[in-house]
Amino acid sequence: MLNELNAPTTLLQSYLTWLINLSPGRVATFTLFIFFALFMIVEFYSPREKRIIKQVRQSYRANIGLFVVNSVVMTLLSVPSLLFLAEQYSDKGLLNAVSNPRWKAVLSFLAIDLLLYLLHKACHTFDWLWMFHKVHHNDPYLNVSTAFRLHFLEILFINIMKAMLIVILGIEGTLLLANEMIITVFIMLHHTNISFRGEQFLGRVMITPYLHCVHHSTRRNEHDRNYGAVLSIWDRLFGTLAELKPVEIGLKGSSPQDLINLVKYGFTMTDNSSAQPVSLDIMIAEAAYYKAEKRCFYPGNELRDWLEAKKEIIRLVYGEEQLKNNVMLKWQDLVGFMNNALNGGVKNLRENHR
Repeated sequence: MLNELNAPTTLLQSYLTWLINLSPGRVATFTLFIFFALFMIVEFYSPREKRIIKQVRQSYRANIGLFVVNSVVMTLLSVPSLLFLAEQYSDKGLLNAVSNPRWKAVLSFLAIDLLLYLLHKACHTFDWLWMFHKVHHNDPYLNVSTAFRLHFLEILFINIMKAMLIVILGIEGTLLLANEMIITVFIMLHHTNISFRGEQFLGRVMITPYLHCVHHSTRRNEHDRNYGAVLSIWDRLFGTLAELKPVEIGLKGSSPQDLINLVKYGFTMTDNSSAQPVSLDIMIAEAAYYKAEKRCFYPGNELRDWLEAKKEIIRLVYGEEQLKNNVMLKWQDLVGFMNNALNGGVKNLRENHR
């Protein structure tokens, strides 16, 4: 009996000894592999959305292929460089002004997570970045492997930005590795095709699958939302959070789903605005209606409701830059509104005269 009890204990001790003797990089890799396998098993047995096995296999095949290619490229070009910079500048950056190691860890994590939010938003704003980022969005079957569906040039760009942050802040190699592991686990999680109890409550603080699912919508006014990697507070702070269920996932139109053509696809320019199938006039009209409803349809505010609605919709769909160039549109709206009012008045007079 004693020998039977000692056997599992000895096995556990051997495993812990082996784990401790591994380098931090190998521990991180092994941990990420465990989480990947766990998420894959959960989404297989309890998926949020039902998928055809053939479709899921196709997605996994392409995504894992991209992961292998990217791993080779990044191993040769980026990862050692980031760790080298971390070792060289760990005693020169802004974080050296922070003496408490816990606060240093928290601040380094927040800085990297905010950087990823800003870079993600930039990938949806600038066409030359969207050219590479659309490879990630053209997966029509969202699953844990979609987290690794990235063009290698997008990863290279992100790592260059991370390198600048490492130099400025002086992030230590150990903290960098820990942050990368935590962020990768959460990115895998919010791509996993699962739902769980308390997900919406957790979404108040961090990006969960139901929040990130919106980001993969075919509609631009929906996929230009929820940019966060780990924390959802950045989306709440900058007004880019959306909580809804998308009708369809992926990109409009046909796009390649195999490794070689996905890499080529990243070098083709497409119009990101074409992903907006909803008529702006309909969106503005609905928004104006809700504004009028809030005013209890009190007469005299029709023009004000319409202009405010148009301003909000243009900011939502196209951003601030388009809004700044919208003076002429406002003037056209005013003229059109006055014409409609005048025509309506003339029509009423004719009817009364009859």
